[in-house]
Amino acid sequence: MAVVTLDDIKKARKKIENTAIKTDLDWSRTFSKMSGNEVYLKLENLQRTGSFKIRGAYNKISNLTEDERKNGVVAASAGNHAQGVALAATQMGIKSTIVMPEGAPIGKINATQGYGADVILSGESYDEAHAEEERFAEEHGATIVPAFNDLDVIAGQGTIGLEILEDLPDVDVVITPVGGGGLLSGVAIALKESNPNIEVIGVEAANAACMAESMKQGCLANLDKVDTIADGIAVKCPGEITYKIISEYVDHIVTVEEEEIAHAISLLMERAKLIVEGAGATTLAAVLNDKINIQGKKIAIVLSGGNIDLDMISTIIDRGMIKAGRRISFETSLFDKPGALRDLLDVISKTGANVISVAHDRLAPNIALKHAQVQVALETKNEKHVKEITETLKRNNYLIKRIQ
Repeated sequence: MAVVTLDDIKKARKKIENTAIKTDLDWSRTFSKMSGNEVYLKLENLQRTGSFKIRGAYNKISNLTEDERKNGVVAASAGNHAQGVALAATQMGIKSTIVMPEGAPIGKINATQGYGADVILSGESYDEAHAEEERFAEEHGATIVPAFNDLDVIAGQGTIGLEILEDLPDVDVVITPVGGGGLLSGVAIALKESNPNIEVIGVEAANAACMAESMKQGCLANLDKVDTIADGIAVKCPGEITYKIISEYVDHIVTVEEEEIAHAISLLMERAKLIVEGAGATTLAAVLNDKINIQGKKIAIVLSGGNIDLDMISTIIDRGMIKAGRRISFETSLFDKPGALRDLLDVISKTGANVISVAHDRLAPNIALKHAQVQVALETKNEKHVKEITETLKRNNYLIKRIQ
């Protein structure tokens, strides 16, 4: 028997309807063709605050008593939950305090403050921030808004399931990311209590697979460490409530690797024109990397958030370009004489490659006298083009060492 009911989720939807938007469920021609299924994208990356978290936060805070509202709310988070709590509390005129680790990105601190919260920086990790959250709640009488292990939060996240059913009543499979389990728990209840035949699947990063490990052990598992670009689901231990719900309602938990997540982020940018964070991209990664053995089904995948650091996007783009053969960097040695660099660039220009950068160094201690070391970065078409370039350089007596 679920500790959160379908009726709870329906009530939550009415409470949040003026704050959390109903996000689109878009059919993707590209990903349908790539996977052999009918793929629909649930665009929670376009939700207010950039993730689904506003749903559960608003539902939780809306159910506080008058006395609880007067004392305010507090939450520990360095990401999406922080912004969801901040906006939800501000919408209801309630004071909010967010405890973030001291190393939290400036952009996320500013965004949380922009939504109206007071921010306290405490500790080097989430666990230390959580300890400060509990101390603050005890001292000020503030109500803690948990990130996932809470009935009202779960019910709020479950409203995504109701929206999917409205837009795609004959959906066969719904796939969501899972970290602590609040999103997957709520969506699973909404779907299974409406239609038990719908398959519900959760996806974790392999480097933070606390729910998969818990399911394997048959009890809550606490990981020693997590290390993933999917920071929104980088959780060491799932919630007790969410674990019980997922054990009862969810069909499968699968995991995806870091490179698979990064590639999914890149594909969503290039092919769907969508900015999606690591946690949100795990669902597409699972579908495109055969983690789920389904064909010819109508699949709704939840893109849970779009709050990704610009530096991370830049790194993923660069690595994706290199893997696709659309960028190459190499170094070679030239005689240190006038025209030597020009001759090299002339050879490169005839291959049709575009020069991105050139670094010419004649003073490095490892370079022979009367020589210069040159590093060149090129924009290329594909791996075949890269091979043609390297062969052309070798035919022209350039000894090259590929850097990337």
